[in-house]
Amino acid sequence: MWADPQTAQEEIAMSESLIGKNLMEPPATLLPEEPEVQARIEAGDLPEDIVPVAPDSSLVWAMMAEDAWKEGRTVDSYAYARVGYHRGLDALRRSGWRGAGPVPYSHEPNRGFLRALYALGRAAAGIGESEEVQRIGTFLNDSDPSAKEQIEKAQG
Repeated sequence: MWADPQTAQEEIAMSESLIGKNLMEPPATLLPEEPEVQARIEAGDLPEDIVPVAPDSSLVWAMMAEDAWKEGRTVDSYAYARVGYHRGLDALRRSGWRGAGPVPYSHEPNRGFLRALYALGRAAAGIGESEEVQRIGTFLNDSDPSAKEQIEKAQG
């Protein structure tokens, strides 16, 4: 069957690593870290003060969308979330994303995009955009089925 025990072990290990995986699904997209943004957040800088130096950061736009939502500014939340969503799509494409495939919440740099996506869906519901709510919900679930629950848990 196998020429030698080493080859057999290698083939068994490879087949075990593939069990339960969807081989037709594209690989997960992992966004790069944003150390300057993280440092400013940890230093207590407000998101609106970070945007001018990091306008491409989905995380900063998501934070502004979340703040606006908490303050009852639904339209502002929608606008901030939409910018974060589009900045995130740009970043995903730069990272090799082809319009489909996992964007795991477990990878911390992906969380800014996923939070912006979640905030966009929530604000869209708040302004009566039911088709967008459904589309965003599907996109969020397709990106990571656990993302919605984890975002809601983190936001308490």
